Amino acid sequence: MAFVYLILAIIAEVVATSALKASSGFTQPMPTLVVVVGYGLAFYLLSLVLRSLPVGLAYAIWAGLGIVLVTVAGMVVYGEKPDLPAVIGIGFIVVGVVTLQLFSNMTVH
Repeated sequence: MAFVYLILAIIAEVVATSALKASSGFTQPMPTLVVVVGYGLAFYLLSLVLRSLPVGLAYAIWAGLGIVLVTVAGMVVYGEKPDLPAVIGIGFIVVGVVTLQLFSNMTVH
């Protein structure tokens, strides 16, 4: 169940981060509401995840997938285009997250 909560937390964080740009410095009410609710939900769900997953592993997955998905959202929603160094850097992040997931023996104490 922890991974389900983690995926939901990541989705909430990506939605909130994407809405952050649309909030225009919290001057637009609806995107601002999406930011506040999205981050609140994301951190609540992450707190549930941390009951059973190590914080280092959970946060690595959260941050890695979040970066990738926010980049994709920026491309789709805002027409942002990452250059080659950005794509390579994001690729390294993905490799790091996969390495942690497949080869790490971190446990909760």
